[in-house]
Amino acid sequence: MPIPEFIVELRRAVGHAPLWLAGITAVTVRDRKVLLVKRSDNGAWTAVTGILEPGENPADGAAREVLEETGVSARATKLAWVHVTKPTVHANGDQAQYLNHVFRMEWLSGEPFAADDESTEAAWFDLDQLPPMTENMHRRITLSVSDDARTIFEITSPG
Repeated sequence: MPIPEFIVELRRAVGHAPLWLAGITAVTVRDRKVLLVKRSDNGAWTAVTGILEPGENPADGAAREVLEETGVSARATKLAWVHVTKPTVHANGDQAQYLNHVFRMEWLSGEPFAADDESTEAAWFDLDQLPPMTENMHRRITLSVSDDARTIFEITSPG
């Protein structure tokens, strides 16, 4: 489901006003390959992304999103990066900004397919042969597959 039901309810009250939401990026790795989806809204290849449900543990949300979007079972093994995204205006006019949790995910089982209407394709890509993607998405993948065990916390100055 592209828009979680709790957000549909919030939007009834606030319209298109900006919402502060918790999100995830799930970078699922199998051998030297990464699982990517081709988004149906803009055609971009990305790691799996999603919005956490109220009260949901971010690592559990990442695993849920991977399964819902690709049919692949995976588990979080590393929190690679926590950052705030730039404000976003979605195609329907909804405004949002996300506290994003980027996880490295370990593949457990399943072969990828476009399991919902959020993507048109799902496939494994060699880490050395990624399709074109934004610099920010590339950074999410790079930090996730790094052997560095540290979590990166983006520090920005106010204003």
